[in-house]
Amino acid sequence: MSELLDTSRLGIVRRFEAAGFRAWPAAYVHYDGTWVIRLTAGHTAKRLNSVNPLDPGDSRDLEERIARASRRFEAYGRPLVFRMSPLAGQVLESHLDKHGWENFSESMVMMAPLTDELVQDTIHQIPLKDVGRFISAAIEVHDMEPTIRPGLFEIIGAIKPEAGLFVMESGDTPVATAICVHDGDLAGLFEVATEKSERGKGHGRRAVLSALKWARSRGAKVAWLQVEADNIPAVRLYSSLGFVEAYRYHYRRPA
Repeated sequence: MSELLDTSRLGIVRRFEAAGFRAWPAAYVHYDGTWVIRLTAGHTAKRLNSVNPLDPGDSRDLEERIARASRRFEAYGRPLVFRMSPLAGQVLESHLDKHGWENFSESMVMMAPLTDELVQDTIHQIPLKDVGRFISAAIEVHDMEPTIRPGLFEIIGAIKPEAGLFVMESGDTPVATAICVHDGDLAGLFEVATEKSERGKGHGRRAVLSALKWARSRGAKVAWLQVEADNIPAVRLYSSLGFVEAYRYHYRRPA
């Protein structure tokens, strides 16, 4: 019975991992066995610049393959990072432990049923068509460096499923942003943030619900997202909307 439960759980992980790759695409993708190497020159995010193992049973030639991956990251000017979901497996985890790799930055993948009842009281909002305007708002809300603009433009432009760009404003000032990627019956939330001085006023909740209402109108039935495990206010918000933890992942880097 436990093997059946593990198989079912890994199936859920595989589904959301694949959806995540489609929803937030890297500029360069290379496969080494079932390891997906993702690199993006225009953006420094770890999920866009990491090795993603996708099969717990793929544990052959670890030292040689890690060395190959390291050379690819060095050529891209990126530090070598592994993103370890439950698909990475214990053999690889133990190998990295043995060689003193650091474990850092744990995140949760959360999911929720996307029902009409969840979004019925939300005002319908049409997503932005102007990608440049959304990026300007996101840079302001996230307090990001303006140099990230070309990289964000490239990533959003490369999203294959339909993506809705949402900005909440107070007057003419952006206070919250969200991207919702509608992929079949899934609605993935990305780049959800509220401007620091405006937190606690419901802007983030409004952005999330507006995005989910848009996806629900297109037939999405399951909402999902990724959030840093120590971001307690965000986890509390998502939990209040019915999201529950599906699985966790973390990152590893050489000592």
